[in-house]
Amino acid sequence: MAKDIVEGAPKKKGKFKKLLFIGIAAIALIGAGAGAGIYFGALSAHEAKPEDHFPKLVLRSEGEPEPAAESEDKEAPPKVGTVSVPNDKFKVDPKKYEITYYPIADSFTTNLADGSGFLQVGISLSTFYDGKVINNIKRQAVPIRSVVLMVLAEQDPALLSTSQGKQRLQRQLTAAINDVLRDKEGFGGVDNVYFTSLVIQ
Repeated sequence: MAKDIVEGAPKKKGKFKKLLFIGIAAIALIGAGAGAGIYFGALSAHEAKPEDHFPKLVLRSEGEPEPAAESEDKEAPPKVGTVSVPNDKFKVDPKKYEITYYPIADSFTTNLADGSGFLQVGISLSTFYDGKVINNIKRQAVPIRSVVLMVLAEQDPALLSTSQGKQRLQRQLTAAINDVLRDKEGFGGVDNVYFTSLVIQ
C-alpha cells in the first residue's frame, strides 16, 4: 500500500506541471490576442487617409478678437482654424477662407508664338490653403517655371492686348501650375495667377 502512494505521487506532480503549463500558455495566448486586437483596433481607428496629408483650408479670422464675455450667455469669438478637404477641386467660398499670395521672384521672358517679339510677365499665385501649398510651390519651382514659359510661348500678342486675352492667360497658367503640383505633390491648391507685370515687345 505504501508502494502505491509513492508511485502515485510522481503522476500527480507530472499532471500538475502539465496543467500549469497549459494554463500559462492559454493565458499568454489570450493576452497576445487581446493585445493584437487593441493594437489593430487603434491602427484602424487612426488609419491615415490620403487627405490627412493634403493642405487644409484656412478659415478666415473675424478681425480683432472681442473682449471676454462677462456672462456665460455670450459665445466666445470663433478661433481661426483649418478645414480638411477630400481633394484640391473642393469648391471654396472666398468669403469664408483666408487667402495667401505668393509672388514668384523672377519674371518670365519668352518669344511669342508668331515670332514677332517677346513677352515678359511677372506673376503672383494665390491660395486658400495652408503653408503646405506654398512649400509645394517652392519645392516644384523648376517644373512650374518650365510650364509657365511653355504656356507664355503659345500666346498670340493680338489676343494678349485685350482684357479677355489676359484673363484667358490667367486661367491657362492656373491650370498648368495646378497640373504640375498634382503630378508632383498629389495636390494643386493654386486658386489664381495674378500679373504683377506684363510687357509685350
